[in-house]
Amino acid sequence: MEHKSKEYITGRGAQHNPKNRFDKTGYHTWDGMDEPEDLTAKTRFISIYPKTIVNKVNSPDVGMDYSLNPYQGCEHGCTYCFARPTHEYWGYSAGVDFERVILVKESAPDLLRATLEKKSWVVKPIIMSGNTDCYQPCEKKFGITRKLLEVFLEYKHPVGILTKNTIMERDLDIISELTALNLISVNLSITTLNEELRRKLEPRTATIGKKLNLIEKMSAAGVQVNVLMAPIIPALNDHEIFSLAKAVSDSGAYTMQYIIARINGPNQSIFMRWLDLNYPDRKDKVLHQLSDIHGGDIGDSNFGRRMRGDGNFALNIRRQFQLAQEKFFANRPQRKLRTDLFQIPPKHGQLGLF
Repeated sequence: MEHKSKEYITGRGAQHNPKNRFDKTGYHTWDGMDEPEDLTAKTRFISIYPKTIVNKVNSPDVGMDYSLNPYQGCEHGCTYCFARPTHEYWGYSAGVDFERVILVKESAPDLLRATLEKKSWVVKPIIMSGNTDCYQPCEKKFGITRKLLEVFLEYKHPVGILTKNTIMERDLDIISELTALNLISVNLSITTLNEELRRKLEPRTATIGKKLNLIEKMSAAGVQVNVLMAPIIPALNDHEIFSLAKAVSDSGAYTMQYIIARINGPNQSIFMRWLDLNYPDRKDKVLHQLSDIHGGDIGDSNFGRRMRGDGNFALNIRRQFQLAQEKFFANRPQRKLRTDLFQIPPKHGQLGLF
């Protein structure tokens, strides 16, 4: 059963702007003099100028040492996105604002060079999209991610990519060069084979057909693509583990991993409203199973448990995934990226002269 109100904002994941928890004041109309905000407004892009671009990752269960995000906020509009609350630090809402107010870091390539040329820098892979997607739609306009890849290639520094989009195909030339040197890990997030669910859950991501086609093209070019089924949401897409594993394996994916959804902070009101509007008949089942998986807290932040969960539902997902791995991805160990090729080009630093 599906029901949407007339106020449903098409093309957006969030359907409202929850109050920013850091704001001491709120927005209200007064005697009809103020106009309510227009949640259907077009996306705005705002240039910002951070002092640094590479972030140390201290979480022990995310599998990365450093992250780099050329954009803050994300046009993809994934309803469940764990990064939504970070938009509140910039003074915006984690709701529709997260999707329609995108902060752009055009100085990112120069900041990356400055980081890599520090005497104290220790070479470890830097993952692009540790927070928001480096290949979200506006990358077509700004091209920051491509420029960053050029820097990684120039310095022969290991890099990882995690995206839900297919714009990455544009940069296959650079990715192929990095692959030949074993300097890049390519990770594509695919949540479902159901296009109707994808459009509602992740309204501005690439279609599943385009993603499978991208895997084929990358694989044909010698690029190993790792697929991340993320997130698995019980009662919505958990039944697709085997079918998704087969589809991506047939397309040439090298490995497949998974993350179970956790709905943190202001995401809870966003996600619950989304369920009310799209899947009201499944809402209680989804929330009950998520609660069971996360020890009673759907926003579980405990390291080690928050991404894989615990209990019977989590165990069932884990066993299904183990069987899918054995059937479709057997004997495919993860590669370790090289760190010994790193060099500072002569034109950017004195070290290259010696």
